[in-house]
Amino acid sequence: MRMTSKKIQVAIADDHTLLRKALARLISSFDEYTVLFEADNGKEVKKNITAHLIPDIVLLDVNMPGMDGYETVKWLYENYPQIKVLALSMFSDEKTIIKMLRLGAKGYVLKNIEPDELKNALDSVMKKDFYLSEYISGKIISGLHKGIADPDEKSLVFTDKEKEFLKLVCSDLTYKEIAAQMFVSMRTIEDYRNAMFEKLKVKTRVSLAMYAIKHGLIEN
Repeated sequence: MRMTSKKIQVAIADDHTLLRKALARLISSFDEYTVLFEADNGKEVKKNITAHLIPDIVLLDVNMPGMDGYETVKWLYENYPQIKVLALSMFSDEKTIIKMLRLGAKGYVLKNIEPDELKNALDSVMKKDFYLSEYISGKIISGLHKGIADPDEKSLVFTDKEKEFLKLVCSDLTYKEIAAQMFVSMRTIEDYRNAMFEKLKVKTRVSLAMYAIKHGLIEN
């Protein structure tokens, strides 16, 4: 008999108490989710996690006192890479979005989104390892065209399979679904992903998508 699935544990880091409490109530209303802890800043996130309160996902504000979102996502990626980070901010400029994604965030949402989009973003980050709304994708494309991305990227040669993989990375497909689409095993897809991470010196699926967008590997 199948056991009831364990709820996905979320940590919320935001220095605005009213918003943070409202987010906690909203997320707790989602069937599959529960709030593990709340934090005012990155230092509190670090303190809770090092005390063995390990969430599945951190909903992380960018602008916080003491230890901001940039420092926090960098620390999380380096020390707890299994924890997924969804950035949450009022800032919609390309530089902020791209910087958070390059540091390891799996997605980026704005504070004015509807509850349904937040739920979709959490689901996507958990199931597909990334979330990009049309608006944020547009911002990323704009930022890349303005040269905000790393300027020292070299021209690289990709095999046809690698190009196909990069195109599918930009879709809504999970890695398992990508494997089925390419008629290869999950192990092969993991090998493609790790090889791409190494070749492009990036850390996340979002960064792979950003590269593919910048270099015209998908229609945008």
